Amino acid sequence: MTDVTIETEAQKKFDAEAFAMNIARAMESGGKALAAYLKPRETGEITDQPPNEVAEVIKTFTTVAEYWLSDSERSSDLQTRMAKGYLDLWGSAVRRLAGEETMPAISPSPRDKRFADPEWKSNQFFDFVMQLYLLSTQWAQDLVHNADVDPHTRKKAEFYVQQILNALAPSNFVLTNPEVLRETLASNGDNLVRGMQMLAEDIEAGKGTLKIRQSDPNNLVVGVNMATTAGKVIYQNELMQLIQYEPTTENVLRTPLLIVPPWINKFYILDLRPEKSFIKWCVDHGITVFVISWVNPDKSLGTKTWEDYMKQGPLTAMDIIERATGEMKVHTMGYCVGGTLLATTLAWLAEKRRVRATSATFLAAQVDFSNAGDLLVFVDEGQISALERDMQASGVLEGSKMAMAFNMLRSNDLIWSYVVSNYLKGQPPSAFDLLHWNSDATRMPAANHSYYLRNCYLENRLSTGSMVLDNTLLDLSKVKVPVYNLATREDHIAPADSVLYGSQFFGGPVKYVLSGSGHIAGVVNPPKANKYQYWTNDSIKDISLADWIRGAQEHKGSWWPNWREWLSGIDAEEVPARNIGTDALPPIEEAPGSYVRVRA
Repeated sequence: MTDVTIETEAQKKFDAEAFAMNIARAMESGGKALAAYLKPRETGEITDQPPNEVAEVIKTFTTVAEYWLSDSERSSDLQTRMAKGYLDLWGSAVRRLAGEETMPAISPSPRDKRFADPEWKSNQFFDFVMQLYLLSTQWAQDLVHNADVDPHTRKKAEFYVQQILNALAPSNFVLTNPEVLRETLASNGDNLVRGMQMLAEDIEAGKGTLKIRQSDPNNLVVGVNMATTAGKVIYQNELMQLIQYEPTTENVLRTPLLIVPPWINKFYILDLRPEKSFIKWCVDHGITVFVISWVNPDKSLGTKTWEDYMKQGPLTAMDIIERATGEMKVHTMGYCVGGTLLATTLAWLAEKRRVRATSATFLAAQVDFSNAGDLLVFVDEGQISALERDMQASGVLEGSKMAMAFNMLRSNDLIWSYVVSNYLKGQPPSAFDLLHWNSDATRMPAANHSYYLRNCYLENRLSTGSMVLDNTLLDLSKVKVPVYNLATREDHIAPADSVLYGSQFFGGPVKYVLSGSGHIAGVVNPPKANKYQYWTNDSIKDISLADWIRGAQEHKGSWWPNWREWLSGIDAEEVPARNIGTDALPPIEEAPGSYVRVRA
């Protein structure tokens, strides 16, 4: 492309009258978006107050600024380095205007999708804007990284400044994004009309807050296109429904499997479309599968504690499974925070000398939180106390707040790419089951969430042996069952090194496995897809992740068959396939049940 690409394309298609009309229509839709934003505030449904996060950002940046401004020589050097970068860029731009070949002052990462369009480099204006942004980004990141402040403040400052920089990227604005500008001129602004219509719809759907659509909800309905593995709800209480799935093999493992999913999201991440469903794959490979489907709680359940979730969740499920199958012991599996709950449950059972589990599988779950990744940014006494005050009023943490926190960990991919695509390009997202699930947020009871944040993230009590649950001191070293501990290499939520370190606290044999990709795709990786890989290495104690990987064996494809083989190695005995429920446990409703259908 040349510097006149946009002008040439615009001359071919541009219609001033149509453009003016579309801008007027876009402004009208923008007015509807504003009205949707203001309506719940005018009726009192939403009372705007400065978010707690704003005060935290100001306090953090003030600490960093005080370091640099407390020494005149230090702050002068900082300004000199910034000025030199800008002068080098200006000189390069002037020489390029004069027709010289110049090297860029700074280049984007090859993995940065925001600047993939060729015109970011071929067009002098966009090239200059991009480099100016990248230099400013580099300077701001150095500013917080090199500040002599405590590690937690630095981590917060790095996170906050990255969020600001991501928001201010030139790719997020019509006039400084070549793709958007081309589309705007070529379509006479019709893209902005579509975008503003979507913006108004998304604010209305969020009841006054922007709920960015990440997937087309059409043809993505729980129980119709997703979560379709045949089964029935055989038990329910106020916190969960227990689903038993229909067998598809003549014989099954004698020991059934209980899956404890996270309540931060819904269980059907393990039962998306049939070709991706881990639950269906397990059923098809001779396992009697039971899954907990957590309730989407409201204020009436706000006082439910971690102890309640343990007793009314996995402990009750084990009792029901015994009634349904006659088996006193189960294979157990916990995903993310469901894995943390499972670990506390197993430690509680061990302390009570109750043998209910044959094995434990943890999927991207942590039991030690000393290196818990980017989520530690949100964890300190001040932030937790402020969150507790907010939750006390509503009884729950709204799912949208937790979803936004997770999205911010990858804001360019999960926030700004959709802002550009949806609202600037006017392109609605395609139907994608995983992202549809990601937006299907759940609420969390205030008491349970407070216990989790304080005992795990803030005080790290589980691995240190100081967590008390149901008046019982928990000790993971008393958990003697075989453990399959799966981590994912690019996990921002349960970092692989954190999961590896946590492996050493269990008292029985632990098989640590590292899967390619991240927190979701690394787990939900069906063998037929033939994607990614996984690594195995018997060494887990006193070893860094880098050293573990160097000594590990790489295997192509999914970890699922490896886990199934491990499960048979523990107990390979089979029995004829079981019917769902019993006369005493008649099915309540078809899977996936009603609890999972309640949207936040």
